[in-house]
Amino acid sequence: MTSLPDSDNPLVHGFLPHRLPALHLAGGWTDLDALAHATAAVPSREEARLLVAEACRTSTLPSLRHRVARLSDHRARAAATRLAVIVAACGWTELDPASAKATRVANEQFLALWTSLAHRGDYSRLVGLPTLALFNWAPLRRPGRAVPVDQLARTDSLVPIVRWSGADRPLSRLDRLMLATVRLEAHGVWLFRLAETLAGRSPGDRSVSVALRRMTRVQHALHGQLRSCAVTLGLAPATGQQCAVLASLAAQEALEPPVLLAADAVLGMGGRMGTGSRYQQRRHLAARHRAWLSTLDRRSAAVRTLAHRRGADADAYRDAQESLVALRCAYAGLVRTAAQPATTGCAGTAHRRAQDVRRNGPPVDGAA
Repeated sequence: MTSLPDSDNPLVHGFLPHRLPALHLAGGWTDLDALAHATAAVPSREEARLLVAEACRTSTLPSLRHRVARLSDHRARAAATRLAVIVAACGWTELDPASAKATRVANEQFLALWTSLAHRGDYSRLVGLPTLALFNWAPLRRPGRAVPVDQLARTDSLVPIVRWSGADRPLSRLDRLMLATVRLEAHGVWLFRLAETLAGRSPGDRSVSVALRRMTRVQHALHGQLRSCAVTLGLAPATGQQCAVLASLAAQEALEPPVLLAADAVLGMGGRMGTGSRYQQRRHLAARHRAWLSTLDRRSAAVRTLAHRRGADADAYRDAQESLVALRCAYAGLVRTAAQPATTGCAGTAHRRAQDVRRNGPPVDGAA
């Protein structure tokens, strides 16, 4: 496997950050922080672009690109997350920061900052699910220092750092989708470890069928977790702005969580949320993580030959494939719900959802 430091190794925390994301930006970077909060809460991308243009005229935003090199890795990641929120809110997700045509669409001064942070963070595409969700969450209560970040994301109440709804309003569907993604990644750490176990193994190895059965059980548990999020997400408010953000990310194949990409690298199957290539789906990840997934692809080639065999190992492989299809369908269902405009809906549906919430209780994520 590609050698990664512990802080970047997917076997440690998945693709979650190795330490809690920064809640605030300091010094001159507070302008970027404030702009991210403001653009995420406006009702349209036109208003978001006006806010960016105004900030470039009246704040220190244009000068920040000269300070990128002085940021620590942790602060650079936090700044990149704020920038990703702004880019998504403005509808610029289809642009490569290094593209010559970018300046004809995006604000030129803002684009210079975007390009600097994209290079600093090892990302060829800055805007995708990892930056919008996995680096934009915090536990509701201050955790103890000894608690690993993936355990925090599994067990604690979570809130978004930059909200896609106003500070005085309930969490939106987009906020809840992002928090569900963080939970999925945290619980899915076991899939990364099982993928590593399977990589390099040959059919007939005693560990293969055991790992595949465990993979099926983990994916089944994650499927149930997503279904439990669906009711509360459907009842959350939505805006046209948030629907446009999701549509833009979907068009760029930048919505599938990294944990599902890792499972696919081992099981090598279709059923993806979009029709793009693996390169298309992975290009919003950091280069070191893209390399890890590519290595996982190569080393899992022998395991994937089980698709054409018979026997207990082949049956376990097909069960794992089917559970991954179901898991992807469940996540795609959450995305579709989040992307639908908020409507009153039929009374019967609302009544059934309310009954489900009373019976099972709402998820604790986003309690605020």
